[in-house]
Amino acid sequence: MDPERRLIRRAAAIVRDGGVIAYPTDSSYALGCRIGDAEAAVRIRALRQIDDKHHLTLVCRDLAEVGRYAQLDNWQFRIVKEGVPGSFTFLLPATREVPRRLKHPRRSTIGVRVPDHAVVRALLAELDEPLLSSTLIPPGGDEPLNDPAAIRAQYERALDLIIDSGACHLEPTTVVDLAVAPPVVRRMGRGDPVRLGLASVRA
Repeated sequence: MDPERRLIRRAAAIVRDGGVIAYPTDSSYALGCRIGDAEAAVRIRALRQIDDKHHLTLVCRDLAEVGRYAQLDNWQFRIVKEGVPGSFTFLLPATREVPRRLKHPRRSTIGVRVPDHAVVRALLAELDEPLLSSTLIPPGGDEPLNDPAAIRAQYERALDLIIDSGACHLEPTTVVDLAVAPPVVRRMGRGDPVRLGLASVRA
């Protein structure tokens, strides 16, 4: 089902005005804000109770947009190309387009992904820039939230908008570190590394 245009425009306007939203992806719900909004990024870290050593992710429209914010050698490009769109987050060296405050303080890396979900793809097209994002995992929790009713119960007063697209998958993305060679799977999630030509730890 195509997301309703009016609601997507409203969500984009809230993000542009400094809002923090919860939105669905192809792996779970996530928190998102505008890439250039430092205060909103601080709010996301506070909601997740994570420090600046934890990567926030740039959720991009396509591979071309990934290439604007992350440095891709040929071998890295080939792997990322196999995983987009999809439930993978790739850690890569950041370009100068990425604000210093968003880079990992020691590694100068950034997490990037291209989701395969109609709502977030429509939102990214309306924004015309990436969303700065983090999987919606409650502090102290092991699993992300995937039910809008549960998200409203816990976060309604802390968020500016919750995009209700029904329940989505419960698994977070698979995180693949491409800033090292050979690549390392840092977190197993919904994306299968075999799709990328990497070894899978799944049975």
